[in-house]
Amino acid sequence: MVKDSTFNFKEYYYPLVSDKEWLDYRWQLSNRITNLEDLHNYLKINDQDFSYLKKFEDRLNLSITPYYLSLINPLDEFDPIKLQCVPSPLEFQDDEGMEDPLGEESLMNVKDVIHKYPDRILFLVTNQCPVYCRHCFRRNKWGKSLETKIDFQNLIEYIKKNSEVREVIISGGEPLILSSDHLESILKELRKIDQIEVIRIASRVPVVLPQRIDEEIIQILKNYSPIWFITHFNHPGEITELSTKALRKLIENGIAVLNQSVLLKGINDDSKTLEKLFRNLIKIGVKPYYLFQCDPAKGVKHLRTSVFKGIEIIKELNGKLSGIAVPKFAIDLQGGGKVNLEPNSIESINENSIVVKNFQGKLYEYKT
Repeated sequence: MVKDSTFNFKEYYYPLVSDKEWLDYRWQLSNRITNLEDLHNYLKINDQDFSYLKKFEDRLNLSITPYYLSLINPLDEFDPIKLQCVPSPLEFQDDEGMEDPLGEESLMNVKDVIHKYPDRILFLVTNQCPVYCRHCFRRNKWGKSLETKIDFQNLIEYIKKNSEVREVIISGGEPLILSSDHLESILKELRKIDQIEVIRIASRVPVVLPQRIDEEIIQILKNYSPIWFITHFNHPGEITELSTKALRKLIENGIAVLNQSVLLKGINDDSKTLEKLFRNLIKIGVKPYYLFQCDPAKGVKHLRTSVFKGIEIIKELNGKLSGIAVPKFAIDLQGGGKVNLEPNSIESINENSIVVKNFQGKLYEYKT
């Protein structure tokens, strides 16, 4: 077996752990780093930040798989993987962010079912994740009744009452943190409903826990094909031998894979980084689907760029990459859905905001 570079980390920090255990997603989940003391053993958090973060320890909701931690360069204070998963004091100094930046609560007619667009619904199957991404727009769900939800009858009943629904997006949290049996039971019930034409799974597992894409999960997805698998790579450093193997397993078994990235300050907010990311994804067979402006959630202000930065980057990429490698750059409006930032969607540009038109023709002002 050709070993992934992450095995070097394993052999240094976990010398008694076998290669088989390292490749077992259950071992990865049960050995997540969930407190500052343990994290400090790997990354040497500076004393000032450590003391400050300790004050908010009950609100950190820290979770990092050993695999994802192994991608961090501990000598780089601004390592792009570190910035995505390690808590920053800046998170607790953000007075501008919103608890529910996409207005999802107002679109939840029944528990855990978000109906934003007429023909599709989003089902939140859990609020747990293997890694809590610091830029997450559902941060307000962290720490609130952390459980894997079992009852999905509310979803089935809602679909049957709304005949216009044709598509279901299974999201969370991380859907693949569910047991295989539980995930299969959801897919099985959905496939019994004739009106459902499309099933999507939104998952960051190939990035933070690629070991989860095993033969068992592949077989389940094949059994309920076609499944559209939407993953979330933000930086080329996240594409490793293990993550590539996981993605190829999906693709070779007839599962279409698309990628959604988020534009993040100091992580990928330059055209060279995103060009490398999108080229590497296309090379594997993954279509860069969306590049999202980071949503104005509470605690993420330090990771947000200007909208104009994203427009500038896409303009540069259009001259360097083929059309299949350039994603759509979009913002997600509070209660208004996604808007692609293209010339025909921008109504006017002001000093500190832009006015955009959404899919319904409604105008929204979006602060830059």
